[in-house]
Amino acid sequence: MLNEKLKHHNIILASASPRRQQFFKDLGLEFEIRLKPVHEEYPQRLTHFEISDYLAQLKALPFKEELKPNDILITSDTIVWLKNKALGKPKDAAEAFEIIKSLSNATHEVITSVCFTTTTFEKTVNAVTKVTFKHFSDEEINYYISTCKPFDKAGAYGIQEWIGQIGVIKIEGSYFNVMGLPTHLVYETLNDMVKII
Repeated sequence: MLNEKLKHHNIILASASPRRQQFFKDLGLEFEIRLKPVHEEYPQRLTHFEISDYLAQLKALPFKEELKPNDILITSDTIVWLKNKALGKPKDAAEAFEIIKSLSNATHEVITSVCFTTTTFEKTVNAVTKVTFKHFSDEEINYYISTCKPFDKAGAYGIQEWIGQIGVIKIEGSYFNVMGLPTHLVYETLNDMVKII
């Protein structure tokens, strides 16, 4: 349905994430993948969704000069927010252990920002989901890290994996946002963009 409305546009997804790519397929969208390296650093003064907004916009910068009039570039970033601190992707198993340990028996926020860029237009949207985990034993944490190796995931976990199945006791907001893309906002924003671009 949305794909028909966007038939005169070329959607570019700038993400290597297989989960995000699958979401776009599930939304029925035709798209191409383009990747460019970005040094993901942000000013320390930024907090909460300001961080993910900034990083999503930063990821769009290397593409801007090559965009054509019918292109819609989509970039995104996800962070985990706990006790006024952003948790990124773990460097190794030891850091993954410490991150998951901090999430144990606590509520954190998963924030995903999505930036939509054309030659004449840019819009960034974000979603915040609250996730509460049960208490994890050290044995459970080590088992998850050794079997799922969550080193490419903000907050060192994937909610769709074993740890989410056994550990999530409450969730407020979009489940898909926790997986890495607020699909409802992507759908809504692209529908709105069709009317103005």
